Amino acid sequence: MTMAVLISIILIALFFEFINGFHDVANVVATPIASRSLSPYQAIILAAVFNFVGAFIGTAVATTISKGLVDANVITHLVLIAGLFAAITWNLLTWYFGIPSSSSHALIGSLVGAAVAASNFGTVHYGVLVWKIIIPMILSPIMAFFVALILVVIVFRVLSKRKTPRKSNAQIRELQVISSSLLALSHGSNDAQKTMSIITLALFSFGMVSTVTYIPTWVIALCALTMALGTLTGGMRIIKTLTTRVAKIGPANGFAAEMSSGLLILGASHLGLPVSTTQAASGSIMGAGYPESGGVNWRVVRTMATAWLLTLPCCMLMSFIIYKLLFILFGDLGLAINV
Repeated sequence: MTMAVLISIILIALFFEFINGFHDVANVVATPIASRSLSPYQAIILAAVFNFVGAFIGTAVATTISKGLVDANVITHLVLIAGLFAAITWNLLTWYFGIPSSSSHALIGSLVGAAVAASNFGTVHYGVLVWKIIIPMILSPIMAFFVALILVVIVFRVLSKRKTPRKSNAQIRELQVISSSLLALSHGSNDAQKTMSIITLALFSFGMVSTVTYIPTWVIALCALTMALGTLTGGMRIIKTLTTRVAKIGPANGFAAEMSSGLLILGASHLGLPVSTTQAASGSIMGAGYPESGGVNWRVVRTMATAWLLTLPCCMLMSFIIYKLLFILFGDLGLAINV
């Protein structure tokens, strides 16, 4: 029974990782597709490869989630399962409606909600929640907007001095291969770690790892491969939103958006901040498209921002309810995970 619970948690976590891959692929491929620097097929293949590679860059984000978010003594197997179910449900709902929401905040909110359901509100480490989750959630799209705006203005000025615009655009399109690869690498470095933390918590509960701060290499590789496979499936509903509805994107705009969001996400991964790659990428697209005439569709932006604000509370409520229902049906599925 206990081994079946462990296998179930790992499989559900990998299913979340797969959905995360196709849900968030738009963050990486939207700009090169919109600027016609890469075909959708080329962009998705490139994103899958560098998502896989990026997953092997550090484990600071995984440590933040597994050890710093809630009291570890209330994290039971049922809490993990309820949190994963809620996060998966939210991702599928937002994917269906083509809304670029945050898979990261969906998982974090779901884990917090399930932990509260298992205990009480006192189990949440509010300092970590505020300083490492909520404040970066607010600041990351704003910072991405202005960094991309500054960068695109610089690129435009450099290009304006060129006498051969067509050749300049061709060169920028070539540079976009590098910048979109950087963005994919940063996405893998941040998002893949969230699922690693869930699997590691489950492994620790069975005594298979000595500490939650140690992520086994096979867990990293498995999460990396699963995210890459999810990326290959496309997620075209959200890709359409970011490529055609948020802002007007040309090669220069796309390069600026990718560089700004890629660098910001890599920095967050280094600091152990589980930021939303969706929000950083979307903010960069807005900033890069802003100088264009009518460049940003603010109606679509408002819809996206509403989804961003609702993700944490909605997932907390959803996982709270799911936990209570599962507890009635199955009990706690085992002892607490004492970290």
